Amino acid sequence: MVLALHAVGYAQHLTPDEAQRQLDTGNEPMKVGDAAPKDAAAVKDATSGWYAASLKTRDQRLEWWREARFGCFVHWGAYSVLGGEWKDRPNPGYAEHIMRVNRIPVETYKNEVAAKFHPDAYDAKSWVRQMKAAGMQYVIITSKHHDGFAIWPSEVNKYNIRDVAHFQRDPLKELVDAARAEGLHVGFYYSHAFDWEDPNAPGNDWDYTNPAGDKGLFGGLNWYNAHPELVAKVDKYIDGKAIPQLKELIARYHPDILWFDTPSKLPFYEQARIVKAVREADPNVVINGRAARTKGVNLGDYLDTADRPEELRPTPGDWEAIPTTNESYGYDKLDPVHKPVPYFIQLLAKTSAKGGNILLNIGPKGDGTIDPPDAEILAGIGKWMAVNGESIHGTERTPLDRQVWGDSTIKGNTLYLHVMNWPSDGKLLVGGLTSKVTEAYLLSDSAKHSLKTAVEGYDLLVHVPATAPDSVDTVIVLKTAGPVRGQMGRLLQATSGPNRLLGFDAASHGNGFVYGDGKTAQYFVDGLEKVGNSLTWNVRSDKPRRYEVEVKYSTPKGSNPAGGKFVVKMADHVLTVPVEATPGPKEIKTAVAGTFEIASGSLQDISVTAEGSAEPVHFFELNLKPIQ
Repeated sequence: MVLALHAVGYAQHLTPDEAQRQLDTGNEPMKVGDAAPKDAAAVKDATSGWYAASLKTRDQRLEWWREARFGCFVHWGAYSVLGGEWKDRPNPGYAEHIMRVNRIPVETYKNEVAAKFHPDAYDAKSWVRQMKAAGMQYVIITSKHHDGFAIWPSEVNKYNIRDVAHFQRDPLKELVDAARAEGLHVGFYYSHAFDWEDPNAPGNDWDYTNPAGDKGLFGGLNWYNAHPELVAKVDKYIDGKAIPQLKELIARYHPDILWFDTPSKLPFYEQARIVKAVREADPNVVINGRAARTKGVNLGDYLDTADRPEELRPTPGDWEAIPTTNESYGYDKLDPVHKPVPYFIQLLAKTSAKGGNILLNIGPKGDGTIDPPDAEILAGIGKWMAVNGESIHGTERTPLDRQVWGDSTIKGNTLYLHVMNWPSDGKLLVGGLTSKVTEAYLLSDSAKHSLKTAVEGYDLLVHVPATAPDSVDTVIVLKTAGPVRGQMGRLLQATSGPNRLLGFDAASHGNGFVYGDGKTAQYFVDGLEKVGNSLTWNVRSDKPRRYEVEVKYSTPKGSNPAGGKFVVKMADHVLTVPVEATPGPKEIKTAVAGTFEIASGSLQDISVTAEGSAEPVHFFELNLKPIQ
């Protein structure tokens, strides 16, 4: 089977300034080109040949990765020396993009940045101990980022840590040795499609007149369609640096995984050629989903979602999310926004519930030490994982719908309830669980004292302590008599937190929907304004109850939704709320549409559409607030 490409971009609603800001933060539009005949031939060659053959051993390759569920991403290189600042000016966006954003000449970057990368305080064993204590089971480090600088002593290309910085140690070997000594799997990020140092590679349009840079030379994103003759130049980079260095990494360090990025800088057939070379060099190495992809085809072993997610769209198959501790991936001394430990614990549980992995990024300093706020985050997660790790490692996506109190994961005949909103009345209602429960206890209770349970219709009632043992995520273990089974449908309640119906979780009806990437204030769905399009949720209420219905939305810049309205329906009941322009696309507005009376028991559909205006609008969620 070919991995389908599920992530959909939203660049079509960005102004030129917004698009540039997105680029400055390292976000690549998900639109990828199709240099038609050669791409078609590459797809056929892969799907009927080498890639199809690789799928026969895909499950074996991914066995350790599926078990792990939690890994560490490390963005570390020459850019770490600068810490997000160039010539006393803060760098906008990701710190690892500082060379491109500030258009630093190659020679200047080489002499003033790369040559100063002397991480004398680097202690791979200390890094790995902290990762392992956090519950992480694999680590991926940037061997070569977009700046083209290799942090290992490459024999293939002299732009590396030994020949330029004259650093005599091998950071990759030290990390590989330390990780394997502690039982962690290890791999490398390698920028295969973007290299700002190499004169033949895509990306650098300030030293060279190369395609795929910010100037949009030669037709911009799909430069290879407008100027296919330029591919011969790019081939010099691919055949002279990218493929040889990848083969060198495989032969020298035997990585468990290779992690690629920004494939759209190359035509698909060139992306595929690189992946094919990797597969020939090592049939057993895991390859992520940003290596080679085009319309409906992904030649990786699993899919990657967008950077820095807060909300997660359900994704079929194997997938991975890559949050970072602050707002940058590389070390940024000027970024004060480190997210709290509870944020990552809950994100880890939500991701596991949807069958995905979390690859949490840290950006060590240029001297080789882990930034103290990052170390504190790892330690905080580790305290929770030391107690609750079995509810993450080796688990699978839940058969239950999202719960008002949190989420759940499964492993064999065990269901783990991740309770993030503790019930105020001591009664936890698990919506839709149809399996017989034989045992219930708190995972934090080493004595496994039984919790009283009772079946209530389609649901299971669990009597819990009056206060949460863990205010962030208390895990309750339910052992079942057979496989864990459930009935889908959202159970609305009044005692365990907000009843949020996210657009990401809805069933879509119609065509042309566009999804945000899940970042803060970007977990929207576009397309409701198109005739015939709607989103629906299957819901039922634990008791007959009136709910106030709130609509959360924003409008893209330039959108004038005058006359537009949201229409929320449940059976014959219809609520409307006018759409008003918001100050910006990230300024989420909450509007009350009215109330619904919802009976208990049977499932009902709630739908939302946008009518009266063809202007785009970002829909985020419905909130159903119980009226006591």
